[in-house]
Amino acid sequence: MWTLSAAERLPDWRRFSEGFPIPSEGYCDQPYMVTTRDGGWLCVMTTGKGREGDTGQHVVATRTSDLGKTWSPLVDIEPASGPEASWAMPVITPAGRVYVFYTYNRDNMRDSRSLVESSRRRVDTLGHYAYKYSDDGGRSWSAERFYIPMRPLRIEQKNPFGGEAPFFWGIGEPIVDRGDVFFGAAKIAYFGYGFMPEDRGVIFRSPNLLSETDPRKHRWIMLPEGDEGLGSVNGPVCDEHNLVALSDGSLYAMARTIEGHPVHYYSRDRGKTWTPPEYAAYTPGGRQFRHPRACPRLWKTSAGKFLFWFHNNGHRWYNQEEALGSRNIAWLSGGTERNGKIYWTQPEMVRYVDNTAEGCSYPDLVEHQGRYFITATQKTSARVGEIPAAFLEQLWDQPNRRTLTRDGLLAEFAAAELRPGGALSMPVLPDLERGGGFTLDFRLRMTYAEPGQILLDSRPGPQGPGILLTTGRRHTLELEISDGARRFRWDSDPMLVGPDAWHHASFMVDGGPKVISVVVDGLLCDGGPSDERKYGYGRFVQSLYPSRDPAAAVLKPEIGNVTGGPRLQVLTRVHPGTEFERLRLYSRALTTTEAIGNSRAAR
Repeated sequence: MWTLSAAERLPDWRRFSEGFPIPSEGYCDQPYMVTTRDGGWLCVMTTGKGREGDTGQHVVATRTSDLGKTWSPLVDIEPASGPEASWAMPVITPAGRVYVFYTYNRDNMRDSRSLVESSRRRVDTLGHYAYKYSDDGGRSWSAERFYIPMRPLRIEQKNPFGGEAPFFWGIGEPIVDRGDVFFGAAKIAYFGYGFMPEDRGVIFRSPNLLSETDPRKHRWIMLPEGDEGLGSVNGPVCDEHNLVALSDGSLYAMARTIEGHPVHYYSRDRGKTWTPPEYAAYTPGGRQFRHPRACPRLWKTSAGKFLFWFHNNGHRWYNQEEALGSRNIAWLSGGTERNGKIYWTQPEMVRYVDNTAEGCSYPDLVEHQGRYFITATQKTSARVGEIPAAFLEQLWDQPNRRTLTRDGLLAEFAAAELRPGGALSMPVLPDLERGGGFTLDFRLRMTYAEPGQILLDSRPGPQGPGILLTTGRRHTLELEISDGARRFRWDSDPMLVGPDAWHHASFMVDGGPKVISVVVDGLLCDGGPSDERKYGYGRFVQSLYPSRDPAAAVLKPEIGNVTGGPRLQVLTRVHPGTEFERLRLYSRALTTTEAIGNSRAAR
């Protein structure tokens, strides 16, 4: 391994490996949490000694009383020796009882009749929707299990068992609103390439789970009405539905697709009917979220604000094959309710994995006395880590931010110092290999958007170390960074920087996740609406694979110090009339929100 050891790197709360490990048997999925009446946390998850879907997969529980630092031994909710039990989701009642819902292969079927031979023996996503309960905070579970009735959807006419063995699962951890319990799930037509080639979402509602202590008397309603379920805009895959409640009792749901975007819906009648599926957007009718086939997770906080976890890229598939790395970085968008709709902020990075071949997903949020924690899993390692409350408050306040950030400001230059052909004193930038970062923040007007114009250059020579800011193809700005041995280029999204207009741009170079992200005129680049560009951010680290196992990957040598020479050359090759109004260099990567605030403050 060529990278620095953990002791040599700067600490970074966003790094997945810096969270506290949650115990498992090897494979681990959906580490979902509830806070018990004694203030401890109860985590339920799907685990097993093999890989996902192998025989012996089952659901377990574990507890922590010290915010995830230490955990109790695993307690079986269903044993590994029994039929497969998977995809556990908990909810706690006001009396302290915890229910957990899971897919249970009750009839112990051994052949799923998949169209793909490699998954025919996978029988963890079929059977009956079971649940058990615990009255002692998850230390023990009811011997008896109970079942949620499910009616068939139209797509289940394709089920090879004629519907006798429903194919389904859920990631939509239950929510409680106005005395009702809701959770989302997906019903699958058949198994094949991609494991679930065609599916639709459903919502389960119980109006008396919280108050009725006899599970035999629980009432369950499968929504929406009819036999279509919740589908996508233009594709056969629509699953992993999860939801939040709005202040007026409306419901909002999000789901994943294979169309490069999540879909969302609103229900104004408690789930009976829903608005037609739309690609989820930051604001009604606005720019759409980009997201691969991965978990699009929603939460509503105790203060009534919302969070959305997604992966902010335009891949359509899993974290494998051509979409390798598509789940590596997780982003959070903050939501607020306005006129019966959720308005989302532009996102911030919240988790990343050093090995770019791996990702972390299937998260959960825990609030504890004004603090926030997120769980997530790599499928072989589950962890929990804190998110600074100030980070989230800044995210939620993003729409109101119009202030200039001065924290970490290394140097600031006004227009009089930025004349064409001039030179500035170049400050020393932090070492990117150790996890440092910097930001180049400026306001610029060009007379022509022709590519190849040199705007800033700290290199002592053409092949030397330093930073180089130029104009790129299709009205972009491009930053090159080099430590003399290794170099990397990344540009803004196409068509954002036109001539004869003032533009504000921030290039945030982040040595933690090894990412360059760009904000232009207050807009975080996301790759744009075209499928040609999957990412709006670039990675200046790459995994190498000596075998087909991503876990065996090593990382290429990382870029280190990119300060370059002692002088920063300004506008050395540009069209006459091109000018800077302001230039700032920061000793850290600004957040998306800070860059947006700088842009607004400059107007």
